[in-house]
Parts: sequence; C-alpha cells; structure tokens
Amino acid sequence: MQQSCSNFVDMGVIRKTKSVQILLDIFAKNEEAISVVQLVEFLKEQMNKTTVYRILERLENDGIVHSFMDKDGIKWYATCKSGCTSSHHSDIHPHFQCQECGKVDCLSVEMKIPEVPNRTINFSQILLIGKCEECR
Repeated sequence: MQQSCSNFVDMGVIRKTKSVQILLDIFAKNEEAISVVQLVEFLKEQMNKTTVYRILERLENDGIVHSFMDKDGIKWYATCKSGCTSSHHSDIHPHFQCQECGKVDCLSVEMKIPEVPNRTINFSQILLIGKCEECR
C-alpha cells in the first residue's frame, strides 16, 4: 500500500511546504496507523503541535489520510486507499486495537454502513478491541 509522495500531491494538496512533505513522507513509508500523539512527539524538533494538527486536518480534508479514535479517545491517522476525495472517504473499514501492546491498524474487511430512515449518515467508526497476532 505504499504510495509515493508525488501520488499524494496529485490527490489535492495545493501547497507542498517542507512540513507537509515531512508528513507525506511518514505516511508514504508507514502502512500502520499512527497516533497524533506519536506524530507530535516524533516531529517536535521539526514543527510545533499546531502545525502537525493543521497539516493532518488538511491531508484528511484532501482525502489523503483518514482518522479514527482509539479506546482512549486518541486520534489515529492512516493512509487512505484509492478512491477517497476531499468530499468523500470511500475506504470505510473497521480498525483494530490490541489491548496488550496497543498496536492499532486498519482491517481489510468490507463494511456497508446501513441506511437509516429519516437520517443522513456522514461518518461512522468501528473499533474492534482484542489481542493482535503477536499478543495472542
């Protein structure tokens, strides 16, 4: 699922600053989800927390990454699969969090969000919690 950063830029990021490029490189090299806490800590010498949050929001709005909350309310980010756009994230899937080691990742399981009468669903999250393959 690794994509080059040039593929990311073609997907809608208008201004490719040094800070944006740093985050794009991290997501291009990492197939697992990354928490905002990890990103802020890892990048603290290169940019401030506000810049990290601002770029993540921009990347999510451009359909490059998607986010979800873990069991403790911490936001995680992962690279979108193909087909996501600024107006619609098409890679709806559950996420898994290991209660032993804390590993969080996207699951390759197709999900269909049900239609609910008299409601419009714009967003849904499913987090499965258990033990990963290494901790079982």
